[in-house]
Amino acid sequence: MKIFSSQILFESKKENHLIDFSSQVEAELKKSKLKEGIVFLFAVGSTGALTTIEFEPGLQKDFPEFLDRIIPKGKYQHDLTWHDGNGHSHVRASLLKPDLFIPFSEGKLLTGTWQQIVFVESDNKPRNRKIEVKIMGE
Repeated sequence: MKIFSSQILFESKKENHLIDFSSQVEAELKKSKLKEGIVFLFAVGSTGALTTIEFEPGLQKDFPEFLDRIIPKGKYQHDLTWHDGNGHSHVRASLLKPDLFIPFSEGKLLTGTWQQIVFVESDNKPRNRKIEVKIMGE
C-alpha cells in the first residue's frame, strides 16, 4: 500500500459558509496516481467540519438553517470562559465531525452523482482553513 499526503488550503467567508471542495479532492487523487483505495480528509481546527451533501442552492440554505435550529447561538459555558461567542460553533463542528473517508476505484472517487464533499464553517468569523489529505491505496 502507498500513501500520498497533501493539504487543501482555503478561506471561509462567514459562519455557516458551505464550501464544495470536491474538485480539489479529485485533483489530489489524480496527483497521487493511485487507482484503488481510500481518501481520508481531516479538517484542522475545532470549529470546522466535513460532510457530503448535494451542493445545490436549496440545501445550501436548508442545511445552515437546520444547524441554527438544533444548535442555536446562546449561552454556552465555553463563551463564559473565553468570551468569544462561538460556543455553538464548537458544538456544531463536534456534531458533524472533522473527518471523512471516501473510497475510490479506477482513479475515481466513488461518490454519488449528487454527492459533493463539503466543508462547513461553524465559527462566527472568517477563517483560513486547512484540510489534511491522506490517500491510501495501490
